[in-house]
Amino acid sequence: MAEERKTLGKVLFTEQDIIGKAEELGAQITEDYQDGDLIVVGTLKGAVMWMSELIKHIDLDLKIDFVSASSYGSGTTSSGVVKITKDLSMDIYQKDVLIVEDIIDTGTTLNYLTKSFKERGPRSVKICTMLDKPSRRRVPLAPDYKGFTVEDLFIIGYGLDYDQKYRNLPYISYLEPGDIQE
Repeated sequence: MAEERKTLGKVLFTEQDIIGKAEELGAQITEDYQDGDLIVVGTLKGAVMWMSELIKHIDLDLKIDFVSASSYGSGTTSSGVVKITKDLSMDIYQKDVLIVEDIIDTGTTLNYLTKSFKERGPRSVKICTMLDKPSRRRVPLAPDYKGFTVEDLFIIGYGLDYDQKYRNLPYISYLEPGDIQE
């Protein structure tokens, strides 16, 4: 029998909260893209859990792809330089692209991705994020679909990590400053 996993930090959003938000946003996305040709693009690695939950609730034929881009490395603050390590594998010309993100922090990476994708001639490019942290925004960027707004905390869980740890937590929590080793 598996032991009960110890909760790390204060739980901000439970798994049920997240599933409920995925159901709500999935219904809205289904309505908005009835006449579209939807490609859902997950940002690796953090958005995998959120994207998996979200697409279960989108009642449309859709395709999925992934992109890996970051401005963080292994630290806790954005370097401001976006590095793409995996680009899209499918053509998005004249398609509706929905970028699925785990969290929008400074907005640097998503701003770069959005501009890059728009240069490829899609019908539309929109953003769906599980978490939004507007207090840290460095560029004007607003998600089209938003799960929850969070304060300026170092968020972990449900795909979000600290140095590749804690992604598999089934809830959203945060690390206290004393927990973070730079």
